[in-house]
Amino acid sequence: MNQEYGHEVTRDSDEDEAEATRRDAGDAESSRANRGWWDRNADEYQSDHGSFLGDDRFVWGPEGLDEADAGLLGPVSSLKGLDVLEIGAGAAQCSRWLAAQGARPVALDLSHRQLQHALRIGGEVPLVEADAGDLPFRDGSFDLACSAYGAVPFVADPVKVFREVRRVLRPGGRWVFSVTHPIRWAFPDEPGPEGLSVAASYFDRTPYVEQDERGEAVYVEHHRTIGDRVRDVVAGGFRLVDLVEPEWPEWNGQEWGGWSPLRGNLIPGTAIFVCERTD
Repeated sequence: MNQEYGHEVTRDSDEDEAEATRRDAGDAESSRANRGWWDRNADEYQSDHGSFLGDDRFVWGPEGLDEADAGLLGPVSSLKGLDVLEIGAGAAQCSRWLAAQGARPVALDLSHRQLQHALRIGGEVPLVEADAGDLPFRDGSFDLACSAYGAVPFVADPVKVFREVRRVLRPGGRWVFSVTHPIRWAFPDEPGPEGLSVAASYFDRTPYVEQDERGEAVYVEHHRTIGDRVRDVVAGGFRLVDLVEPEWPEWNGQEWGGWSPLRGNLIPGTAIFVCERTD
């Protein structure tokens, strides 16, 4: 989950001293920084947000859009017996929901500590610690792949990830992922009125980096415009079937980082890309 969806948790003393900047950050640096960040912050993240995420719920973002209602992977009745890869699974909440529908999910995450929380919650879902850009699976291993705010915002080369996803999918396989809506990059990450005024260029792709006193990144997030994301999907070997921008529901009164009813009723916060493998 990305900087807005997960990065508002209280930082430890070392991270309190981190400097926020905008600079280039490649694959290796981004992977190393984000693995460390999630390992350090997984406990607090799960403590703060576990009740909203549930133990076996598939929610696409802070708006609360539930896969049980959205059916973006396909009709719920069609999931039974399918092999599904969840990328950036965290504590594997989405995978448990998939298993309850009769699917055969595998939950993959870069963070060892996040997967320890998956073990704590329990269940029979296989857990794999690996980088999304180098998936440890044979070609054509899965029918579906999904990611709810996992991996994609954190990688310097999303096309590399998409090509890996395509490789492990079977012909016609569906790949669905959610990310912070790209328009949010132009606004301050604040839930109140101050988060409604444009403060930066939407077209500035320079990564957001938090770095320590040595200049080493401790957190990295990468920005792509909507057009970039569409082109990345195509370059990765997929066709875009749908682009979903969930509206803020009346029942959801929570604030989560930069998400809030105030902002959610005015500007989109999440973008969900529904893709199918081209053969």
